[in-house]
Amino acid sequence: MKNIVHLVKLSVGTESVDTLESWQAARAASHPDGLPYHVTRMWPKRGEEILAGGSIYWVIKGAIQCRQKIIRLDEVIGEDGIRRCAIVLEPALIRTANAAKKPFQGWRYLKPEDAPPDLPKSRENDDELPDELAGKLAEIGIL
Repeated sequence: MKNIVHLVKLSVGTESVDTLESWQAARAASHPDGLPYHVTRMWPKRGEEILAGGSIYWVIKGAIQCRQKIIRLDEVIGEDGIRRCAIVLEPALIRTANAAKKPFQGWRYLKPEDAPPDLPKSRENDDELPDELAGKLAEIGIL
């Protein structure tokens, strides 16, 4: 069995899972295959482990709140001539239990055992808690 590793990334300026979804849908239209993607300067050294079933876990307002399956890693060359990595994602955002996460630069690897669990289907449409309350509950491990 192959080792799997995930990525965790801050979604800077995102207010909620819904706003991330809307922003990605608008941007995906400009991608050749219509899939959402995130471009990063650094190419993951553990690409094989990521592509073995990894997801990107999105940090929104100080907590991991959702994830997306990673489909592939594409090379893109910016207007400045610098090689970058486009992390191509499945369109579906899968809500997770909130898990507090302090700010950091770029992305980080996330071991499967450290990833928050997906929310059960019955809770996917729950009303979102106020950011401050959700953050405090995540800090103490309740959410």
